[in-house]
Amino acid sequence: MAMNDSVNILNSAYLAVEYIDSFLPDNPLQQPFKNAWNYMLDNYTKFQIATWGSLIVHEVSYFLLCVPGFVFQFIPYMQKYKIQQDKPETWEKQWKCFKTLLFNHFFIQLPLICGTYYFTEYFNIPYEWEEMPRWYVLVAQCFGCAVIEDAWHYFLHRLLHHKRIYKYIHKVHHEFVSPFGMQAEYAHPLETLILGTGFFIGIVVFCNHVILLWAWVICRLMETIDVHSGYDVPLNPLHLVPFYAGARFHDFHHMNFIGNYASTFTWWDRIFGTDSQFIAYKEKEKKQQLVTKK
Repeated sequence: MAMNDSVNILNSAYLAVEYIDSFLPDNPLQQPFKNAWNYMLDNYTKFQIATWGSLIVHEVSYFLLCVPGFVFQFIPYMQKYKIQQDKPETWEKQWKCFKTLLFNHFFIQLPLICGTYYFTEYFNIPYEWEEMPRWYVLVAQCFGCAVIEDAWHYFLHRLLHHKRIYKYIHKVHHEFVSPFGMQAEYAHPLETLILGTGFFIGIVVFCNHVILLWAWVICRLMETIDVHSGYDVPLNPLHLVPFYAGARFHDFHHMNFIGNYASTFTWWDRIFGTDSQFIAYKEKEKKQQLVTKK
């Protein structure tokens, strides 16, 4: 009975969004995007699209999303939004991070990306424009992927902090006490595989078109680069996502090497009490601000 009620609620929500969508004006970018998508299908094989297309989407998205945080360090006005103001970025750290990223991207992640084509073939996942899901379905699928990845990340990330294994794997990621956006994927190769597995679970569950692979890559990179940015910028649209953790939440984890283990949302840390030190820190910070104002 409960299952039927849940299905009815989801169907009603889907119909409501579909009804609202029918009143929205046509997206002026849809036709150019359709033309570009069909051109890609006509001129490249599925293997090329799945492999090199996925690599390009990842690399371009990653480094473009890193640009704002990188530029902030040169803008004096933005320094008031930097969380750990006593630990500025250095060229030495950023260059070291960049070299490690290139190694991880092309020697760890690229071999995994090469399996994308075989994944889509095995599960008969379509590439055609006509079978592409509507925008609201894609948004819902990406949110579902984020929920799954967040659960995986919380428990495996917490395990990687165990005193018996921390120094062998996860310590590499914590080399930077004050994180910056480009450092989001700076990690030991084993960590890249262990925590990266959570990214693919949602794909296995929800993927009904190759576009979800790319949409979820962009969403996940947007989130992880934001929480590693080191800047708590106001009017951040990601803060509109319910229970979103944000940069200040994850920055505290890098600052103290404990607590706040989840990647995207706050609920797992709240359930298991691993955000208690962060909550106490925020309360202390508020009291100090009140004293300063007086």
